Amino acid sequence: MKAIEILQPGGPEVLRVCERDLPPLRVGEVLISVHAAGINRPDILQRKGAYPAPEGASDLPGLEISGKIVAGDLSGTDFAIGDLVCALVTGGGYAEYCAAPLAQCLPIPQNVTLTEAASLPETFFTVWSNVFDRARLNGSETLLVQGGTSGIGVTAIQMAVALGHTVFATAGSEEKCRACEDLGAVRGINYRTEDFAEVICSLTNERGVDVVLDMVAGDYINRELNCLSEEGRLVIIALLGGPKATLDMGTILRRRLTVTGSTLRARSIEFKQAIAQQLHQKIWPLLESEKIKPIIYQTFPFEQAAQAHALMESGVHIGKIVLVMNE
Repeated sequence: MKAIEILQPGGPEVLRVCERDLPPLRVGEVLISVHAAGINRPDILQRKGAYPAPEGASDLPGLEISGKIVAGDLSGTDFAIGDLVCALVTGGGYAEYCAAPLAQCLPIPQNVTLTEAASLPETFFTVWSNVFDRARLNGSETLLVQGGTSGIGVTAIQMAVALGHTVFATAGSEEKCRACEDLGAVRGINYRTEDFAEVICSLTNERGVDVVLDMVAGDYINRELNCLSEEGRLVIIALLGGPKATLDMGTILRRRLTVTGSTLRARSIEFKQAIAQQLHQKIWPLLESEKIKPIIYQTFPFEQAAQAHALMESGVHIGKIVLVMNE
C-alpha cells in the first residue's frame, strides 16, 4: 500500500510517499480502506520528533480516518464487511489501509460525507472526554474555549452549545472571533487585543465560567484561574504556551478550583470504547440533525501531506484540514 511516512524529525518536507506492507490485524481490529484522514496537532508534533507513537502503534502519522471495512472478525457486532465508518486510531492513518480497533469505529452519521467524517474522531473523542467526562460540564454551566477556531475549538463550541451551554471562545483575529460567534459562542474574544480574563469577568458580572478548555497552559493558567467561578474546573489538553507555570495556590484553595488535564492517544481501547458509545448515543443524533456540523477548512490529496502540515502550522485555518486518500 501507499503511505506517508516521516523520513526524519523536521519540517513538513520530511513527509514522503512510500510503499508499506498492509498492517497486521490484532484481535478486535478491522482493516479499513482509507478514504480520508484528518490532520491534527499531534501529527505535527510527531513529525518534529516531539510526540513518538506509543509502543506497538504504527510509526505512520494519522489519528483519525474514514473509509470502508474490508477485513476483520465482525461476528457478534453491528458491523459488516463493506460498512463505511470513521475511526480513532493510535497511528497509521496516512495510508491507503489502516488497522483500527473495532471498538473505536463509529458509523458515518447521516448528512455527513465520508470526507467530513474523517474530521470527527480525534476532536470529538477529545472534547467529550475532557469537557464532559473529566471537567463534568453539565446543567446550565458555562464554558470558555481557548483557540476557538482550531479543530478542537470548533468542536467544543458546537458540542457545548448544542447541549444547552453558554460558550465563550478566544481567537487571534476579528475574523476568527466572528467565526466563533457564528458557531454559537456568545462572544469571541481577540486574545491579541483583549485580556480574556477581564472580558469574561465583565460578561459574567464577575462570576466567571464553570469550565475552561485550555490548549495553551504556560502563562495563561493564572488568568484562567481568575476567570473561573467558585468550584470551577480548568482542563488542559495541550501545552502550546509551554509546560511550566507558577500557580496562585491561594486562588485554588479559596475558590475550591480544580486543575486537571489529559492526553488520549495512549489510553486503553476500553477507555476509548466508552467514549465512542457516549458519542454514538448523545452526539451522533446532533450531527444527523445538523445541530452540529463538521467544519472543514481545506482538503488536500494524499501526496500533498506536506502542504497540509504547512497550512496547519501557519495557523490561518478555521476548522479541520483533511487529507483525502481515495476519491
